[in-house]
Amino acid sequence: MKRFKLGIALSGGGSKGFAHLGILKALNEFGIYPEIVSGTSAGSIAGAFYCAGYKPDEILEIFKEKKLWDLTKFHIPKDGLLNLENLSSLIEKYIKYKNIEELPIPLIICTTNMNDAKVEYIYKGKINLYVQASASIPVVFSPVKIKNTYYVDGGLIDNFPVKPLVKFCDLIIGVNVYPFEKTEKLESMIQVATRTFQIAINKNIKYYQRKCDLYIEPANLAKYNILELKYHREIFDLGYNYCKNILSNTDISRLKI
Repeated sequence: MKRFKLGIALSGGGSKGFAHLGILKALNEFGIYPEIVSGTSAGSIAGAFYCAGYKPDEILEIFKEKKLWDLTKFHIPKDGLLNLENLSSLIEKYIKYKNIEELPIPLIICTTNMNDAKVEYIYKGKINLYVQASASIPVVFSPVKIKNTYYVDGGLIDNFPVKPLVKFCDLIIGVNVYPFEKTEKLESMIQVATRTFQIAINKNIKYYQRKCDLYIEPANLAKYNILELKYHREIFDLGYNYCKNILSNTDISRLKI
């Protein structure tokens, strides 16, 4: 892979990932256009559509009427309560490129290889399958089998995928929409599963935060449930306004290409 001046890492975070779209919109309005995107889970979804040429507002439009059940299928809970096959189909419908390496903007998708118990940063292969895998929170969603290997959410090992950009990029923007916060209620099995997952994924954020030339962590995202999509516009606007404020008070001249 060639050298890039500017890359952006988009964290996982379920529905909080709508903030990624608002942030990308603000960056573009300020003349900042990342040359490569690295994404985990929700970040891989936002990244796939953005790298395919969609504008942030257009991506929001695609997802605005969607509920969790529109992106999933219920099946007998053998390896997960739900699967994300409908998300995979949605990607096939709207993204005309089949493989990651065909995208106009390079994309790296962070996944967890369950067989080998390691993180994998994927930059070749089927977009829909690897994005589905990257977003498949263990227990909540079933793993995705690709070439005899089972993959789940990349956030299990790396929810803030700055690492693959370090050797390819002169400058890095990091966006974390899933910081650890206190919770008061755990009222369902899914809430327990997602909370357990969040505890596990916040190990390396501080280290990779220091690798970023611009770090963006929008405030006030804690109140949104990661599996509830109905607040898409609020979350989008929150990310947009937060990023605009950051950029208005930061010297961003070196980030412009």
